[in-house]
Amino acid sequence: MAEYSEVQVDQVPMRIAYAFPGGAGPHPGVVVMFHRGGFDEFTIKVLDDLASAGFAAAAPDVYHWPPAEEPPEKNPFPVDPEIIKDISATLEWMQGSCTVDMDRLGITGHCMGGRMAFLGASTHPQFKACVPYYSGNMFKPWGDDSAPTPFDRLVDLKAEVLAFFGNDDVNPSPEDVDKIGAELDRLAIKHVFHRYDGAGHAFQNFLAPERFSEAARDDSWAKTESFLKGIL
Repeated sequence: MAEYSEVQVDQVPMRIAYAFPGGAGPHPGVVVMFHRGGFDEFTIKVLDDLASAGFAAAAPDVYHWPPAEEPPEKNPFPVDPEIIKDISATLEWMQGSCTVDMDRLGITGHCMGGRMAFLGASTHPQFKACVPYYSGNMFKPWGDDSAPTPFDRLVDLKAEVLAFFGNDDVNPSPEDVDKIGAELDRLAIKHVFHRYDGAGHAFQNFLAPERFSEAARDDSWAKTESFLKGIL
């Protein structure tokens, strides 16, 4: 079951939720960027499932900046410069744990977490694998409107990408997905996209039964574990 630790980011406390496999390791590490629900039952299950598959999984609480409000859905979206710092702090914490192989690192996330997974992989070259799920809002920065977007930052992406999308989604829409894929092609970044008919946004989220697709969830998660094991 996932546990919690705490680090300081620019003298502001930030929680890290984590789940590690049994044994001393070192284990390959996966940073998990959470969705709008924060550290809810869905995010904790992602961490636990990754640990069960042999990965040391850790998720930064990006809602710590600005200070988190309750309930989680009232949190403002985090801004990109702080997200980048939070990912760096999480990697430092993982390195300090002495049970994570820092040469075998991946990053994943759902919804806004998928966007943050692309952002994190593009700003941290140590990631070898990036697994975004339905990564909306790729074409605008969070924070300074003149800053580069996650889409703009793909030029710096070093990780191999496995991404999942629902064809009924509107953010990202199928056209958005085409645009992201075309840019990765242009940049010669190795990637595979899987798209599911009859599935929309948040199709993995069992806490939203109106969106949940069991078939898409099962297929995408099996592919995620296989991909991460093959890369890391």
